[in-house]
Order: sequence, then structure tokens, then C-alpha cells
Amino acid sequence: MSAEPAGEPRPRRGRPRGTSARQLEEIALRLFTEQGFHETTVDQIAASAGVSRRTFFRYYDAKSDVLWNEFDSEVDTIRELLADTPDGLPVLEAVRRAVLAANHYRAEDVPELRMRMNLLSTVAELAASATRHYDDWERAVISFVAHRTGQPEDSLYPLAVGRAVLATCRAAYERWSARADADLTLYLDAGLRALAAGFSDEVLTAEPEAP
Repeated sequence: MSAEPAGEPRPRRGRPRGTSARQLEEIALRLFTEQGFHETTVDQIAASAGVSRRTFFRYYDAKSDVLWNEFDSEVDTIRELLADTPDGLPVLEAVRRAVLAANHYRAEDVPELRMRMNLLSTVAELAASATRHYDDWERAVISFVAHRTGQPEDSLYPLAVGRAVLATCRAAYERWSARADADLTLYLDAGLRALAAGFSDEVLTAEPEAP
């Protein structure tokens, strides 16, 4: 993959340092997959992690939230990066840079992400919880666009940009998880560049290729 232009933030590489929240997430994913979501209790997750039930609820409000730890951290990072964006940078370019800088998924992470996607698609409670988390991700972009344009968050352009960006990133995520041949940033970068170009015929040529 070609190098980023000078001055752009480099995407993060590798997983962030382990935390209690991350450990709980990994253990919960394993237990949900082995035993079933409804069959796995908070007490079992906490015991497997060597922490108390109270500690679990310091990190998560509900059992269904445990699989969204890294996703929610990504949303927080995107929001912080967008808040620090120079005013002269075009909106979609600022969003693209923030999304790439916040992302750290690599090809070797695909098996775990596939387990997560399987749970989200087969467990109604988890599927319902997804809406709130996706809304938070979308809202981070909408708020930035509203600030930059001086328009209310519920007006046309902030909503359109936020929803278009989320849809593009979800498409990139799905294609990356199917191919598992590169970092997710390869697909995010290609999709967001195409969005910024208005999905013109000139950019809708071929899928990105892994380096």
C-alpha cells in the first residue's frame, strides 16, 4: 500500500495494551461462543477473569455491552481526533484521517471478529444492542460536521455525512472480514476516498489489493 501523504497520522498497529475491560471482553467472547450467550452468566465471566461481579459492572452496564469495548474506545478516539482537526482540512478528509488513526485491526484479528459478528447476527439481544453503539459512532461524525458547518446536528448535511460514512465503514469492515488479507485500514481508506470523490466512475474500478 502506498505511503500516506506527509503530515497524516499513521494508523495504529497491533492491539492496545491489555486492560481489565479487554480481558473481560475476550473471556466473554470465548464463553458466549462455547456455551451460548444466554447460558453464560456475568458471574462466570467475572470468575474466569479472576475479578468480582462488582468489578464487571464497573466496566459494563449489561452483559450485552461486553463485546463492544474496543468499538466504543474507537468511537471515543474518533471524537477526540475530530475535535483536534485543523479548521482548514476538508470535512471528509478529516473524517478519513480520524477513522484510519483510530483503527488497529489486522488480518490476524479476523477470526475473533467473525465470532463476534456471528453472535451479533444470531442473538437478538446483541443485535438490538448494536443499534445504540452504531448510533454513537455515527453521532461522533454528525457532531463534527455540524460544528464545522454551523448547522444543527439534526439538519440534512450532518446527518447525511454521518450516515454515509458509517455505511461506507461497515461495508469496508464486511469486505475485510471476508477477505482477511490485509489491515482493515486498507479497505477503510479505499472506501472513504471513494465516498469523498462522490463514488465517481473513475474511482469505482477495482477493489484494493493487499500489499
